[in-house]
Amino acid sequence: MKAWLFALLMLLSAAAGAMDPIVFRDDAEEARFRALSAELRCVMCQNQSLADSNAQIAHDLRLQVLELMREGKSDREIKDYLVARYSEFVLYNPPVRPATWLLWFGPGLVLLGGLAAVVVVVRRRAAQAPAAAPSEDGQEW
Repeated sequence: MKAWLFALLMLLSAAAGAMDPIVFRDDAEEARFRALSAELRCVMCQNQSLADSNAQIAHDLRLQVLELMREGKSDREIKDYLVARYSEFVLYNPPVRPATWLLWFGPGLVLLGGLAAVVVVVRRRAAQAPAAAPSEDGQEW
């Protein structure tokens, strides 16, 4: 049992050591990297940015982004490179175009539809409600 526990701890420490911290050349490179990685989504995680994710693929993508930055690529070129490989899912703010209209305008349409349904139901119930009849003896219960 102790041997299994030791093996598990060694495996976990090796996995943790595989993700060495990124060393930046200067503050400007670090600021650009952090801004860019915050705009990109981890392709494995559902809703985490590349900067926030602890997944191994996110670490690999962060290294790839840094490598592309050091090759002199612009932010647009880096985003285009990642979109070509992983589709527009990798972007937190995909462009507004017919393919993404539902993504951009869908929540507003659902909200308007729900508001319209509430108005219709309230008006129908108000029309069907009987008028309050006055009590015959003048006393209220």
